[in-house]
Amino acid sequence: MFGLSIAALVRAQSPGPGTQSAPDLAGVWSPSRLRGAGAPPPPTQLLLKPGYKERYEARRAQEREANARGEQLAATTSLCEPYGMPGMMQVATYPMEVIQTPRQVTIITEAFSEVRRIYLGKAQLAPEDVDPGYYGRSAGHWEGDTLIVDTIGIKETVRGYQGMPHSAKMRVSERIRRTGPQALQDQITIDDPVVLEKPVVYTLAYKLTPNYEMVEFVCDNNREYIDEKGVVRLKLRDK
Repeated sequence: MFGLSIAALVRAQSPGPGTQSAPDLAGVWSPSRLRGAGAPPPPTQLLLKPGYKERYEARRAQEREANARGEQLAATTSLCEPYGMPGMMQVATYPMEVIQTPRQVTIITEAFSEVRRIYLGKAQLAPEDVDPGYYGRSAGHWEGDTLIVDTIGIKETVRGYQGMPHSAKMRVSERIRRTGPQALQDQITIDDPVVLEKPVVYTLAYKLTPNYEMVEFVCDNNREYIDEKGVVRLKLRDK
């Protein structure tokens, strides 16, 4: 007989005497719009550098005008592309599920079934060693009751906070912690020395949704298309 018994494996993976186990973030969490006491602080101002600022403000003005006409300007999600980081962390009222193990925290969102992995106990890679993607590479560690997460490698086509542009040098830092038995907060700091005058900080709040089972969300048979003016239209029939 060789190897360890199941009991021995459990003991080997369990915290030793005097070792504090990590806080439990597992569960299904829904966006929360708290007001008053317990509400997250307001976001800091989004300040873009010249060149980026003018294009961003022009785009926002176009969006406001389109909304006033009852139209929607095209976004990557109109073509079934994922939200990516950091937008995926709060999409309308859709919940997210947190699965936690000693070496990884996995976040799965119901909207578009997006998945990101936060590697625990691993050093962050150099930016040039990360292949750009929708979610980048996230490395995390615990500081007391707070999960500290560093994310790099988010490709430039992914829309940032409030649709802001960003460069390959964007870095997303998070402080995720439970603020009550059924409350969770994620303080997000976005730093981009190419695009931002200074980092922007905002906080997302969630409430625990016990016994909720995540629903499959697949962008299939998409009938939306983008017309010559960049407006999202609905294809009523196949041609």
